[in-house]
Amino acid sequence: MRLPGTRYQEPGWEQVRKLLGQASVQMLRTLAPHELQDPALLDRYVDETGALLHACRHTARAAAAGNSYGDSVGELALSLLYELPVQPAFWQAFLATLETELARSGAFWQQPAGEGMLRKKVNDLYAGLRDRIDADGYMVATGRSCTPNRIYTYRMLDTAYGEIAALFADWQAHSAQVGAILGRELQGIPIEVRQMKSIAGCKADWVIAWSATLEQFSGAAGPLHTRSKRFASLKNSPDKIAAMLAEIGEYEQLSANQDSAETFRSDAGEAGIWLEDYWRVLHASEQYEQDGGDSGPDQLLMAEAGEYESEADGAAVPDSEQAAEAGAEADRVDLHAAWAEPDETTRMLEQQRASAVSLPPGYLSLARLAQHAGSRMLGILAQESLPIRLAVYHKLLGVADDSYPDVWLDPATGELPTLQQLAALDGISMPTLRKRRNEAIDKLYAARPSGAA
Repeated sequence: MRLPGTRYQEPGWEQVRKLLGQASVQMLRTLAPHELQDPALLDRYVDETGALLHACRHTARAAAAGNSYGDSVGELALSLLYELPVQPAFWQAFLATLETELARSGAFWQQPAGEGMLRKKVNDLYAGLRDRIDADGYMVATGRSCTPNRIYTYRMLDTAYGEIAALFADWQAHSAQVGAILGRELQGIPIEVRQMKSIAGCKADWVIAWSATLEQFSGAAGPLHTRSKRFASLKNSPDKIAAMLAEIGEYEQLSANQDSAETFRSDAGEAGIWLEDYWRVLHASEQYEQDGGDSGPDQLLMAEAGEYESEADGAAVPDSEQAAEAGAEADRVDLHAAWAEPDETTRMLEQQRASAVSLPPGYLSLARLAQHAGSRMLGILAQESLPIRLAVYHKLLGVADDSYPDVWLDPATGELPTLQQLAALDGISMPTLRKRRNEAIDKLYAARPSGAA
């Protein structure tokens, strides 16, 4: 679930909770009972637990995504830990539960069987703290009042929507419960199954009915129908439920671009493709002028579309589709070498060279596939090896550019391989690499339209 200003309400919270529990148990199980009264215990806990979290920052759990805003599980765990001194009431409540259990069962946290109980109390500590922090963040982001209980309610409604969506998706196996939620006997696939595309399309009446059906179909009372007073008034306020569902859905839609890398992938090569198109238009403009046409940009664009007629004799410009087809055929011939896969022996040699310079074994094969098919630069340098072409980019655009495909980059640095690595990939010396790179750049300059920068 996403809400403005919140960071801990998404599925990554489960891993944050486990990481905090793991580090906290490791620190707390060494405490002597009398140390619970030490005023400096909170500072000691934060320091030692923070050091444990920092030490495991490279583990798979800590490095995993904690939310859709780019925070890792380890980062979220550390930031929540460091909120404790700012919200000491949560720590005092935690110590009170330890002392209560100490009076009843002794120093349970020092016993192997007591680790589960200690972990449960740590989980309760951070569950309350995260809702307090997210409620404060929500108020700052929206200017509306919010409490930890309201955050809890948002989360309950989001969970309810997930359960209802799962029932709707498998409605044939749960036809009786789905019928009870919709308030009618099902006759074929219900239209609501196709209509509810997101939480914004979930109706408050369905949530209330779903909660009412849980005791019958699962044996446990639904969240709106328990004896707890937390949601007692909510089941009689469908308008409040509807407003909260709509708010969750609206913000999820606004922030949905963070779920997909497609937008960033499409933007990544935009600058490079734009330059290629610019170069192509300059070249076409020069050629059009040499053929006696008007060099105006509007006329050039119309000519490319096959719609412009020369004012001199009224003759139509030759069919652009035929010209494009001929050019594409020439490109296929010129570019064949750029994509040609090497034989098995060469491929194994390439893998060995890549591994020797700390690159993935399949680096060259993947890098070839990522070449932009419409690139004019690739057409000019098709006969050069891939490491030479990358060295040209290295020289002209630098080691890091948004237009580079990810597979061109060294995973260790996030940049193009160094010239030393490229030379090793090509099986040549550094002086030879520089010589061939400079010759390739000279080819590019020689191929540019006259007068072009």
